[in-house]
Amino acid sequence: MPDFSDMADKAKDFAGDHDKQSDEGLDKAADFANERTGGDHDSQIQSGEDKVEGYLGVEDQDKQN
Repeated sequence: MPDFSDMADKAKDFAGDHDKQSDEGLDKAADFANERTGGDHDSQIQSGEDKVEGYLGVEDQDKQN
């Protein structure tokens, strides 16, 4: 059985080392989900994106000064 905690740690390390690229990928995923749902679930998708960014320690480039 795979060690998912190890995979999560590796994802966090990668995201921390590649903050901008990770944020762009999460933004694209959220945009895709919004397009597929017709924007009907925008607030839930944005909330999910924010939680993933927080979990991975990724700074949201859109919210920086």
